[in-house]
Amino acid sequence: MQKFKILMAEELIELDDELENEEGSEELYERVNIIADKGQEPLRIDKFLMNRVEGATRNKIQQACEDGLVVVNDKPVKSNYKVKAHDHIIVFTSKNPENMEVVPEEMPLDIVFEDEDIMLINKHPGMVVHPGCGNYTGTLVNGLAWYLGDHTNPEPALPRFGLVHRIDKNTSGLLVIAKSDKAMNDLAKQFFDHSVQRRYLALVWGDFEEDEGTVVAHVGRHQRFRKIMDAYPDGEYGKEAITHYKVLERFNYVTLIECRLETGRTHQIRVHMQHIGHSLFNDSTYGGDRIRKGTIFAKYKQFVENCFELMPRHALHAQTLGFVHPRTRQPIHFESPLPADFTAVLDKWRTYVSARPLQEE
Repeated sequence: MQKFKILMAEELIELDDELENEEGSEELYERVNIIADKGQEPLRIDKFLMNRVEGATRNKIQQACEDGLVVVNDKPVKSNYKVKAHDHIIVFTSKNPENMEVVPEEMPLDIVFEDEDIMLINKHPGMVVHPGCGNYTGTLVNGLAWYLGDHTNPEPALPRFGLVHRIDKNTSGLLVIAKSDKAMNDLAKQFFDHSVQRRYLALVWGDFEEDEGTVVAHVGRHQRFRKIMDAYPDGEYGKEAITHYKVLERFNYVTLIECRLETGRTHQIRVHMQHIGHSLFNDSTYGGDRIRKGTIFAKYKQFVENCFELMPRHALHAQTLGFVHPRTRQPIHFESPLPADFTAVLDKWRTYVSARPLQEE
């Protein structure tokens, strides 16, 4: 079976806010493991690692430090940390060095739009975007490799396409795929410049006093639990992240909101909503998979459990995506309808709140 290497935009842009950690497609892999010599004189870690990591530049090392991927004596460090004798240094990467080649697999793809430059995919919930630890097959990338491959040629050329951004396994909605280097570079720059229009629908716990607002808090890896993210409102750690939200429908104990991303950080919406006390409904990673608001009645508890069973994932959908076409330079805009599980849960909440008065907590 032919294999290929996928183009990635990681040298040009921040990857999109939704990279799956729970199922392992953004697992951390140990890249370098060093113990400083007993005679090591104090030296900035970015300079120290430049001489010990193949292909490393000072900028890349500094970025890795900012991302929390450089750990000394079990603690993440900044790039100005001074390496000392006997320090135990580990540099992590999110890429599995043994799994950068992908085997094409035939599978159904929900293609919203396609021309010679780009593809728009409506990703269904439950599909991992990119292969990783625990998810080597059955991903969207495996399917794209098959779809774009030449199956009539006994010696087909390697299919080339660019994964400009990603959303995680349990998030549904729109993704844009670049089919050429030129389209890849153009779209990557648009994401980098934050000129891409992205709106998500999210069902979150709790009610809001205001109809709209903005969350401003850096997002970076959790200081203790390295496979999840956390919010840092003081801005001393992580990267700048801004999420604008607007209330669309209130159900007393949960609220349907629209989120507009000004930046695209890993798990940005999920982390920001948890940060302001409104975890996504049924988000097991960020505390939304248990009752956060509501009554003490057993019937209410059973109702919520039924909703969880109906939608066994966090309630997040990438509804709209707009950008400038890399060839025509014309603005284009796409929308994805809510999937059936999301619609069903909203209908249950509408029925619930209309059938009974609001109970005091």
